[in-house]
Amino acid sequence: MATIYEVSKLAGVSLATVSRVTNKNTRVSDKTKKKVEDAMAELGYRPNSIAQSLASNRTNSVGIMVSELHGPFFGQMMAGIEEELRVAGKHVIITTGHSEEDKEKEGIEFLLSRNCDALIVHVEGLSDEYLKKLNEGDTPVYYMSRLIDGLQENCISLNNELGGYIAAQAIIEQGHKQIAYIAGPQFKPDSQDRLAGHKRACEENNIPFDQDLYFEGDFKETGGRDGIKALLKSKNTFTALVCANDEMASGAMTYAREHGINLPEELSIIGFDNIIFSRHIHPKLTTIDNPVFEMGHMAAKLVLKNVYQKDKIEIKHFFEPTLITRDSVRSICE
Repeated sequence: MATIYEVSKLAGVSLATVSRVTNKNTRVSDKTKKKVEDAMAELGYRPNSIAQSLASNRTNSVGIMVSELHGPFFGQMMAGIEEELRVAGKHVIITTGHSEEDKEKEGIEFLLSRNCDALIVHVEGLSDEYLKKLNEGDTPVYYMSRLIDGLQENCISLNNELGGYIAAQAIIEQGHKQIAYIAGPQFKPDSQDRLAGHKRACEENNIPFDQDLYFEGDFKETGGRDGIKALLKSKNTFTALVCANDEMASGAMTYAREHGINLPEELSIIGFDNIIFSRHIHPKLTTIDNPVFEMGHMAAKLVLKNVYQKDKIEIKHFFEPTLITRDSVRSICE
């Protein structure tokens, strides 16, 4: 097996220069870098990652924990994080927490045991108090889609309350007053905020929030299907349905079509997240854009700036949702 000494001799550079190239240090000219890489290729030399981490006190790996691997939402989040880190020569280790306190703790402990240089986590079952204590440890932790008082500089979050408000306002402006709502699980902060925004829009427009037109779903297609089924079975009249995410909106739309309800002629539906399939289902779904891919990029940039000391990186901690108008909402204004 070739050694770093043999590479330096063949390339005609110092051991320190070879080390800088293998550690992707930018303080090496392109010409010198190519000489070293050519020598490594000729000798079949592979850097010892364990030795590198011992020398630099870095593993060049970042732990990621998401609630689940199911669905496009978390896929976009992980893709944004991984893409940004990969360009910088860092790798990711991924685990899940399933929005349950014990499993999220297990996932975090697993990532910490892997000696990751930092963690980027999407947690819903753990309290702010636990997360504040976690941040007192040696490994920096950054939070996706969560705003924690006192840890704002470690958070990348969305204004979910505003998103809920915009969704309801979009429906109301089309003349709808009988509005049903399928919420996400109410133990989740983003679900609570989206519902709060919805209620604020209703209140501002003198439309009472009807508890009989409310259903708590699960943020999955099954929640949308079960929600609209229960709402229709109740015999309460509604002309519009607001869903707290696109997956539930998709489930509700499928059930409605299967039971002879014309969309949007008989029922307008709006979602939240703007995940990739929302523009492909029929009718194309009007929704709230949740820029989770860009937020994933930003979380990775936060790690690169704070942990790996990369300069010239601008950080945006708080993102604003926007309305994406498509075909699933019909105006009933006179």
